[in-house]
This record gives sequence, structure tokens and C-alpha cells, in this order.
Amino acid sequence: MLRRLSWFSLACALSATLFVAPAVARETPAAPGEIGIADLPREAGETLVLIKSGGPFPFRKDGIVFNNREHRLPSRPRGYYTEYTVPTPGHADRGARRIIAGQGSTGSPATGGEYYYTDDHYETFRRIRE
Repeated sequence: MLRRLSWFSLACALSATLFVAPAVARETPAAPGEIGIADLPREAGETLVLIKSGGPFPFRKDGIVFNNREHRLPSRPRGYYTEYTVPTPGHADRGARRIIAGQGSTGSPATGGEYYYTDDHYETFRRIRE
């Protein structure tokens, strides 16, 4: 049943993408370890928009330095990565979902173009393909 629901949700999201945002529907399929914007939960897409526009952010800890203690992202100097909460419906706390933004070539998380999504509180990451 869970697999059916998952495929059904994906089919609905893809159908909506075809009618609402044709440019997103044509994105290159994500490689292993990547996730396309169309495949992100709606809340993650909204968080990404907030990051790119500089906020305002709904959680006090949004924008704090992510230290990469787990060493699951490429090694960078301290302060290179910042983290942002992706709200989880039905959770009163911050939940486990985050977007980690790197400074990229511009030196800014808002414009650097380097974004990673985790839905399991830093256990695994997938680079967001734009």
C-alpha cells in the first residue's frame, strides 16, 4: 500500500508539473545522489525559494552554520554551509528535513547554486538539481 501511495503521489506531482510549470517538467533527470526540484516535497521547494530570496525564515535556527560533522558533504572550510529547516506537516518541532546551502562560486547561500536535501536529519543527502 505504501508503495502504491508513493507512486500515486509522484504521478500527481508530475501531472501537476506538466500543466503548471512546463520548464520544470523538462529538467534533466536526477542522477543517483541527486534530486530534482520537481521531486522535492512542496515544503522543500518553498524553503529553497526563501533561501534564494534571503528570507524571512520561520525558524530561529535557519541560516546557522552547518558544520558537516558527519562528513557526508564535500569537505569545505567552516562557515561554508548553512542549514535551513524544511517544515514537516504534523510535527510541532523542526522535524528531520533540512536544506543545506553551500556558498558556491558566488560566496552566498542565496546565489551559490549548491543545495543539498536531507529528510533523515543528516544521515543521507541528495544534491538538488536545478
